[in-house]
Parts: sequence; C-alpha cells; structure tokens
Amino acid sequence: MKEKVEKALKKIRPFLQADGGDVQLVDVSEDGVVKVKLTGACGGCPMAQMTLKTGIERVLKEEVPEIKSVEAI
Repeated sequence: MKEKVEKALKKIRPFLQADGGDVQLVDVSEDGVVKVKLTGACGGCPMAQMTLKTGIERVLKEEVPEIKSVEAI
C-alpha cells in the first residue's frame, strides 16, 4: 500500500511545489492511516490543514481506496 500512496503523492507534489511547499510520506499504517509531513511553505501555512484534508487526503482516497485518513505530523 505504501507504494500506491507514494505514487499518488507524486501527482500532488507539483501543485505543492508550485507554492513553495512539499509533502513527505512518513508512515502508512495497516489500518489505512497515512502520516505525512508538510514541508517548506506548507509547513507554516495557515491553510495547511485545508490543503491536507481537501487536497492530499481526497486524492489519496481516490487513488488508494484502502486509505481511511491522512494526518500531518
């Protein structure tokens, strides 16, 4: 499942990088919880939580249906 998540993150990454940010995969648990770290401009952005839920989590759930949630650490 981790490989599928990485592949999906590659689709998202250019949009984040265009705004000076990025996302790093930290962990994928057996129960479908993905942990990521927002870096660069995304790390301190007031809109980071919205980016995480409406952007990253939505795309990951579409690409990898086994994903239950995405959390930033």
